Order: sequence, then C-alpha cells, then structure tokens
Amino acid sequence: MTLSSAASRSVFPAILFCAFAAPSPMVAADKDKKKDDKTSIQIKVNPAVGFAPFRAVLTADVRGGPDDNELFYCAATEWDMGDGNRAEHSDDCDPYEAGKSQIKRRYIREQIFDTPGEYRVMFRLKQKSKVVATGQTTVRVRPGIRDGGIDDR
Repeated sequence: MTLSSAASRSVFPAILFCAFAAPSPMVAADKDKKKDDKTSIQIKVNPAVGFAPFRAVLTADVRGGPDDNELFYCAATEWDMGDGNRAEHSDDCDPYEAGKSQIKRRYIREQIFDTPGEYRVMFRLKQKSKVVATGQTTVRVRPGIRDGGIDDR
C-alpha cells in the first residue's frame, strides 16, 4: 500500500504531535503519588436501588494515604442513614506506633430501609469528637407492594 505525498504529509504531523503531547512516565508517576497521598472515603451501596422494604449493603472504603496514618488509626465510625437511624462504633486498640500500626480500610454495614424515598447516607470517621473524614452516597427506595403497588417512576 502506498500513500500519495499529500496523504503522508497530513498523517506525519499528527504522529509527531501525539509523540510530543503524551506525558512522560515520570510526570504521570508523580501525579499518581500526589493523588495517593490524599486520603478519601468512597461509599458504595449494593444494590443501588430497591423496593421497600429494601435491604442494602453499604461499604465505606478508605482510599489513598499511608497505611499507618495516625489520624485514621483506631477511628470511631458513625453511620447516618438519612432515615432517622444512626449507628456509632469504636474499637479498643493498642497504642499507635508509627510504621507499625495499620489503619482499617473497609467498613461494611447492612441496613433495611422500610419506607420509599431518597436517603443521603453519611459515613464519618472520628477521633474523639472531631470528624477526620466523611463520605456520602444516596440510597433510592421505591414503593413496594405493601405500599400500594409498584409505581413507574
């Protein structure tokens, strides 16, 4: 297959542009490292939507940051289900040791939502009364048969 000289001229600059536009591996690695240094909370609900009464499994994942982060070590947890239900939990832990103590990265809670609606679920990690991290998600509960039928929303 041969290209005309006009076709080869139009393809060649695009190839050069792509080669110069791609970030170097060192720059990409630096960006990933900076992103991983920041700790965040991600909450997932499974299944995402259901019919009342709705059984949901909520998972809060602690993402990024060091495994021995003192601020997150042995933190108390608080779940606010958005429907008036709250749950708090704290553990009795060994004293913190830098480089040795490990933070917990996953918290799981099962919750039953009895009535239809949209609920903003909040998860908080706390040290004493200070909130050190928070995450949220929305749970959608549709009317079930006991609520007068299933609507078509």
